[in-house]
Amino acid sequence: MGEEGIFQSEVQGWIAGVDEVGRGPLAGPVVAAAVILDPQYPIAGVKDSKQLTPLARERLAALIQAQAVAWALGRAEVEEIEQLNIFWASLLAMERAVAALSEAPSLVLVDGKHCPSAACPVRAVVKGDQKIVAIAAASIVAKVARDAEMIALEKRYPGYGFGTHKGYPTRAHLAALEKLGPCPIHRRSFRAVKEIAFLV
Repeated sequence: MGEEGIFQSEVQGWIAGVDEVGRGPLAGPVVAAAVILDPQYPIAGVKDSKQLTPLARERLAALIQAQAVAWALGRAEVEEIEQLNIFWASLLAMERAVAALSEAPSLVLVDGKHCPSAACPVRAVVKGDQKIVAIAAASIVAKVARDAEMIALEKRYPGYGFGTHKGYPTRAHLAALEKLGPCPIHRRSFRAVKEIAFLV
């Protein structure tokens, strides 16, 4: 972590970190977060969300949301994923997150290799969630938000285990799909869902 300084020297103003969660699941939306941190007030423990326990993510997400200069969520719904494909839907979610920020950034740093559209320069950083603390913060906020939504969706669509696997293609999820068939939040264009939908 700590590579923000390299980018900070290029711009005057705020840097926003952006990351998304939910490209791999068979169900539910893709959710992105954009976070602007104040470098003068670092938040201890912020790192790639995949390296944190659920409790640590929730604690840090609350701290980030309380102390960040600005943060926002963006999303693409299942219908948009089906229409656009998951790649373009993920970029759309990130674009929406940046656009929803209450403070306009001078530079956006995005995890990965591809950049969403924005009103300011955007840079893609491979493994950015491991190198850039603002991107790591965005990964935490996005992950906590999407997980909470999938837990809530389990009540609406019981039997699939969304609260446990969050829509990812686990054995339990695939077994539930074979038994129950797809529900309205399943991504029917994804091969695993499409194949099961054909059989039921």
